[in-house]
Amino acid sequence: MNLLDILSRDCIRAPLQATDKQAVIAELVGVLAAAGKVQDPKSLREAVWARECTKTTGIGHGLAIPHGKCPGMGSLAMAIGKPAEPMEFEAIDGQPVRLVVLLASPPDKTSDHIHALAKVSRLMVLGAFRERIYSASSAEEIYDLLQSQEKPG
Repeated sequence: MNLLDILSRDCIRAPLQATDKQAVIAELVGVLAAAGKVQDPKSLREAVWARECTKTTGIGHGLAIPHGKCPGMGSLAMAIGKPAEPMEFEAIDGQPVRLVVLLASPPDKTSDHIHALAKVSRLMVLGAFRERIYSASSAEEIYDLLQSQEKPG
């Protein structure tokens, strides 16, 4: 799976305006809606928040991957947000989050959803790449960094 197949430049927000977990999720769902990737932003927001309330998606190393499935999604979509300052996300390692990757998918795309989550996790385990993306100052820089890691699909 190539992450650039589900992420467009206009779906990256750096810096995010939001400063708390629920507002970040709402802002990133709004980014997907503005890009025409989700028809029912309210349902997606509720699905992602319900998932977040069952167990934090702050997976450690400064990364959170909130995600949800929502009817009305045509295909898998991703939005990335970089908080203006590292923020509390109740991450499993207790550290603040420096990058939020929101993943949204139709209910029948479980395999693609899991592959995308795994791909993001594998990329972010690379310490040098992680530090470069955390120091990126713009959406363009984040996209270019991802592009440098992805092989053309």
